[in-house]
Amino acid sequence: MNTTSEAGRRGQTASEAAGLDSNDAAVEATETFVAHRNLLFTVAYEMLGSAADAEDVLQEAWLRWVRVDVGQMSDQRAYLVRITTRQALNRLRSMKRRRESYMGSWLPEPLLTTADVAADVELAESVSMALMLVLETLTPIERAVFVLREAFGFGYDEIAAAVDKAPTAVYQIAHRARRHVEARRPRRTVTARQAQAATEAFRRALETRDLRGLLDVLAPDVVAISDGGGIKQATPRPIIGADKVARFIVGGLTKNRVALIVEPTTVNGGPALALHVDGELDGVIAMCVEDTRITGLYFVRNPQKLTRVESETPLTLR
Repeated sequence: MNTTSEAGRRGQTASEAAGLDSNDAAVEATETFVAHRNLLFTVAYEMLGSAADAEDVLQEAWLRWVRVDVGQMSDQRAYLVRITTRQALNRLRSMKRRRESYMGSWLPEPLLTTADVAADVELAESVSMALMLVLETLTPIERAVFVLREAFGFGYDEIAAAVDKAPTAVYQIAHRARRHVEARRPRRTVTARQAQAATEAFRRALETRDLRGLLDVLAPDVVAISDGGGIKQATPRPIIGADKVARFIVGGLTKNRVALIVEPTTVNGGPALALHVDGELDGVIAMCVEDTRITGLYFVRNPQKLTRVESETPLTLR
């Protein structure tokens, strides 16, 4: 009787101890995940161009993370990036099929970003609308390798583990992706002050329907892309050329006679404009500035993509 009771007490104590260890492990896993969450979100977002899908990827990564023995890992950050990359790759492959049936032009989901993102030149460029659109032309595996190598500086061995490829294959993929991106990305950089000046000039011309003012700030070969997602009106194809873009903008504003309010903002690490019509957010225009003139206008009107422009999203490459 006494022996049984003693055994029961020992079993209860062991169970309680095991429970405490389990709780400690859960706390450690949670703290580690939270500590790297901004990095993991940035990885997923750069791979997907969608904050909503990036959040889903993080949820899937978390469910896999809590099943592993965190204490046995030598590099928890690398492992978290690995499982996030794998989930993002799976999501990206399915998104490619989904975007084939997307109504009109597709643009990345804009993010209202913090001042430190804009101050970090490398980070701001990696999440810029212009570069994100270039990344859309890569295959899923090329995009994953490019993002991990060029934006986050991971070694070929680490990337190989994340994408299930040999390091030699990853090296070749990285070289091919880099060459592809370099041929298409904006080449001439401007200072933050020059970008702000071009944005302000565009804002003034927009508010006053000033055709001459628009022509002065738009590059001759400017490209304007608008994304309404089949919900809001948008041009089905890009508009190319300063004269066509300026006349389209002024013509649309004049024809619709809308009560337009244009507010400066910061989207994806760069200057942008938030357009309010009749007191409601109608869309966000991000832009690419080269040699003090605007070469790219990216107008997101799809309301499903405007949920992350009212509160800041922290991003990081580290």
